[in-house]
Amino acid sequence: MNFLAWIVLGLIAGAIAKAIMPGNDPGGIIVTMIIGIVGALIGGFLGSTLMGAPLTGFSLQSLLLAIVGALVLLFIYRMATKGRTRVP
Repeated sequence: MNFLAWIVLGLIAGAIAKAIMPGNDPGGIIVTMIIGIVGALIGGFLGSTLMGAPLTGFSLQSLLLAIVGALVLLFIYRMATKGRTRVP
């Protein structure tokens, strides 16, 4: 799947990850979208590497990898920014 497709998939995965892990994030929706995009890219890269075949097109497998990547990254982000408050 090309880079732009992973970005679009990352936006969707970021929204789903936020729905799965609700709560106040110090960065708000913009940071959550960026985390979704980066998580999708990392999930896609690791999935392609571990499976030995490139992921092509939007599929359930690529969506799940993107969501898992976004969830892991969102969890790490929350642990790294624990104790900070969100500025309105």
